[in-house]
Amino acid sequence: MFRTLRRALCAVGAALLLPLAAVAPSAHGADGATGVVAADAGAGYWHTSGRQILDEAGTPVRIAGINWFGFETANHVVHGLWARDYKSMIDQMRSLGYNTLRLPFSDDILKSGTVPDSIDFSGGKNADLTGLTSLQVLDKIVGYAGQSGLKVILDRHRPDAAGQSALWYTSAVPESTWIANLTSLASRYAGDATVVGIDLHNEPHDPACWGCGDTSLDWRLAAERAGNAVLAVNPDLLVFVEGVQSFNGVSGWWGGNLMGVAQYPVRLDVPNRLVYSAHDYATSVAQQSWFSDPSFPSNMPGIWDKYWGYIFKQDIAPVWLGEFGTTLQSTVDQQWLAALVDYLRPTSAYGADSFHWTFWSWNPNSGDTGGILKDDWTTVDTVKDGYLASVKAAGFDPGDGGTDPSDPEDPGSTAACTAAYTVTSDWGSGFNADVKVTNTGTTAITSWRVTWTWPGAQQVTSMWNASYTQSGATVTAVNAAHNGSVAAGASASFGFGGAPGGGGVPSVSCTAA
Repeated sequence: MFRTLRRALCAVGAALLLPLAAVAPSAHGADGATGVVAADAGAGYWHTSGRQILDEAGTPVRIAGINWFGFETANHVVHGLWARDYKSMIDQMRSLGYNTLRLPFSDDILKSGTVPDSIDFSGGKNADLTGLTSLQVLDKIVGYAGQSGLKVILDRHRPDAAGQSALWYTSAVPESTWIANLTSLASRYAGDATVVGIDLHNEPHDPACWGCGDTSLDWRLAAERAGNAVLAVNPDLLVFVEGVQSFNGVSGWWGGNLMGVAQYPVRLDVPNRLVYSAHDYATSVAQQSWFSDPSFPSNMPGIWDKYWGYIFKQDIAPVWLGEFGTTLQSTVDQQWLAALVDYLRPTSAYGADSFHWTFWSWNPNSGDTGGILKDDWTTVDTVKDGYLASVKAAGFDPGDGGTDPSDPEDPGSTAACTAAYTVTSDWGSGFNADVKVTNTGTTAITSWRVTWTWPGAQQVTSMWNASYTQSGATVTAVNAAHNGSVAAGASASFGFGGAPGGGGVPSVSCTAA
């Protein structure tokens, strides 16, 4: 296997290379609804019970979050503050239904006097960050996230801004420094339930091992040492432990191989604090053998079961997919993401008894995945975000984005729509299609419904930016919460995967309200 280099533009007009070592990679770097309210993430500190995470009242919660990177880079602060105010970023995350923020950092930000770079203070933007160190900016972001109802997971992403490390230590940043800095952060936020946990080290990979017993290489033993040190100073935190790359000769994504947990579980001194974390990516990051399997994407649930899903399914511990992402440019990547989201278990069907996740990334400047935001750092990639709608937290209400219901409608207005169905790819055993809904009436609509009947035996296998029901060969698709409101003459779109292929294009009807 091989590795791609990941590039992130770290300042206006400047580029920062996010270098990675070689072999079996992972990834990242990574106009939406506004004024809406997402579900609360869960009160107080969290703990585990079997495969679930519970809040302080014992209510199951689901991590449905986003990665916002930058503190681990040479900017020493989250990216995008050269374009926007950090509070508007967090508000937008909440409006889209994310309830948790994963913040990567490097040990550099704990060095005395480390200050952020590339923050725009003009016009009052980020005014309260003026003159602060990187750690003080982190305090501000955690504080506002908490006010907004977001939880925060701190991710020790790399030892320094120079790049990823295979092991949790380097010659410049020994294990003692790693643990001292983790415990420093755990102490810093003790008593602040916004910070619910720490991801001990990002993407351990070869030569890191799991269960080999060599204390210089055995990530499982290192995670126990660090996790217990963290819990000694802040026993309320969750400890997130990623996988490795290889176990018993079976290799996968960096940090994505948790096969060793079955034989060698992590042992922490404080019970009910351990969450296992995996990473998983698509072909925009690197090729893997399973993408070219003739049975793809039907083979993917078995792959995920083998590497990390069994931990959840056997009720060993909660599993958090801390990173996953793609540019969505290829059909394979689209199929991968649709299959993965389905595997993570739709919230409507399973509630919080589900896999936890934080998507990579909020940032558009993740070279091999892109982000939820587009390059202007404001506009939402609604297609990408739409894939995640079914696994966002229970109770998320993005609003209909429509007009004030107290405003009377123009009695002469009409609501009408048409739908155009296009097959975008067909590989015989399956296909993908897009449907474009156009408001052909004289007034804005607040909802739409599209119906078609296939002449054959096609079945919808996944759908994004809409929900659906299927009865026999007849499918009815209804707008998602974020794209039901369509101005006169404007359009909205949704897409889906189906099987088998060769179904052609059926006649489609559209109803608007």
